[in-house]
Amino acid sequence: MEDCLFCKIVKKEIPAQIVSEDENILVFKDVNPQAPVHLLLIPKKHIPSLLELQEDDRDLAGNIQLTATRLAKEMGLAESGFRLVCNCGRDSGQLVYHIHYHFLAGRAMKWPPG
Repeated sequence: MEDCLFCKIVKKEIPAQIVSEDENILVFKDVNPQAPVHLLLIPKKHIPSLLELQEDDRDLAGNIQLTATRLAKEMGLAESGFRLVCNCGRDSGQLVYHIHYHFLAGRAMKWPPG
């Protein structure tokens, strides 16, 4: 946890372009965007992956999705749509082991992704 990139961003030890923040969730721009709008939504609590979520994280997980919905509306993206992705594990492409959601918008997305 002390070497976690996202924990360092939460503690403001590493700079990030923060878009939204509350007591439990931090949202910032991805440094390697894959879409015109590419945000990362992370809990401030260190949770390595979706597989590590516990029953007492239920509200936190739900609030991340509600934050994505709020941001889509505020940014004028609700009508055109957005993609919210959470990679879990090495084969899914998870590179940072601190649960995070990719908010992608601003262009038509391919399906299947990739």
